Amino acid sequence: MSRGLLNVLLVFVESAITLVLRFDPELRRLAYPLAEKSKVVCIRTYLPHTQLYATFSHRGVLLDNELAAGHNADITINAYSFQLVNALMGHNPDHIDVLQMRGDTQDVQHLKAFMTRLGVGGVIQNVLNKVRGNPKDKPTPEQKAQKLSDYREQINEQAQQINALDKDNRRLKTQLAELENKQKATFKGMVIACVLALIFAIATIVLGVQLY
Repeated sequence: MSRGLLNVLLVFVESAITLVLRFDPELRRLAYPLAEKSKVVCIRTYLPHTQLYATFSHRGVLLDNELAAGHNADITINAYSFQLVNALMGHNPDHIDVLQMRGDTQDVQHLKAFMTRLGVGGVIQNVLNKVRGNPKDKPTPEQKAQKLSDYREQINEQAQQINALDKDNRRLKTQLAELENKQKATFKGMVIACVLALIFAIATIVLGVQLY
């Protein structure tokens, strides 16, 4: 493969990976352990023979046909070109396991998980899940029954609160009516007392005039 064609292909693949990373939070999560330590992956393919490098960073996965100065490959992948294509197209862990990977065991596991999620099949499945809703996010019958039970319990609690407020309202109305009746009785008593006092005062004045 010519160097010019390889560079064009790398730019295309790098842009595609960046786009997928932007819209797939699970893929970003899987890439984080590799990007956190800026892991470099050396990919060697046969038929045709090609060697390129993938550097994980917080900006995405940077692809180049040369290793950046001052860097060493942390993981090395050896595979035939068709094996690498199958790994990236199939979304099948078995296709990933066929690839010969050398490096730290944990780093290799992180890379395998990332490549499995990155597969075209995984990308298509992720898009479909976003359109129709991920089945994993849908509640199970038990969860639905639990939510229904919780809603009923909330409704019963609200009904009890409404009944309690209704009782308090009736009690307050009764107390208000009693206060109004007491006020009316007190007012009547005051009027009667005033009338009697007035009659008594007039009678006293009349009797006093007669005595003189």
